[in-house]
Amino acid sequence: MKKSSMIRLVVTAMLLALGFVLPFLTGQIPEVGSRLLPLHLPALICGFVCGWPWGLALGFVLPIMRSLLFGMPPILPTGLAMAFEMAAYGATAGVLFARTKHVIVSLVGAMVVGRVVWGAASWLIYALFMQTPFSIAMFWAGGFVNAWPGMILQLVLVPAIVSALKRAKLIPIHND
Repeated sequence: MKKSSMIRLVVTAMLLALGFVLPFLTGQIPEVGSRLLPLHLPALICGFVCGWPWGLALGFVLPIMRSLLFGMPPILPTGLAMAFEMAAYGATAGVLFARTKHVIVSLVGAMVVGRVVWGAASWLIYALFMQTPFSIAMFWAGGFVNAWPGMILQLVLVPAIVSALKRAKLIPIHND
């Protein structure tokens, strides 16, 4: 394994561990966690720092593993839909950042794509497994109205963290 791959693996593992711990900061109050979106931060940061394949993998695995280990988020419908959403976050952030080198543009693009993927995955999951259909009102409420504090937190923290890591020369260079 090349040194750069090993560094990406270690950074991704650290972000996975961070993803296990961050939701505990919300005090296990689901309403607070669903508004601050603590699981989204490691997936987004991984896409920026390690590149799209690692961001995609971390984003998909994190909510499923957390659901299996801690019971939160519940695997259906939330955890599975989040897995697709966060995979899209990590992959899109990595792809856009590699192309544009602009953190804010990449972050906003990843946030939009992730929410669209979350809506599509939720619609499919609700159609296959749930008693009620997934509506446009549910998409609007879950993707935007209830999530705006977390979106603001992402817009503040992710660029600050990526910028600090770049200045400290701690971001593995990805030429994907």
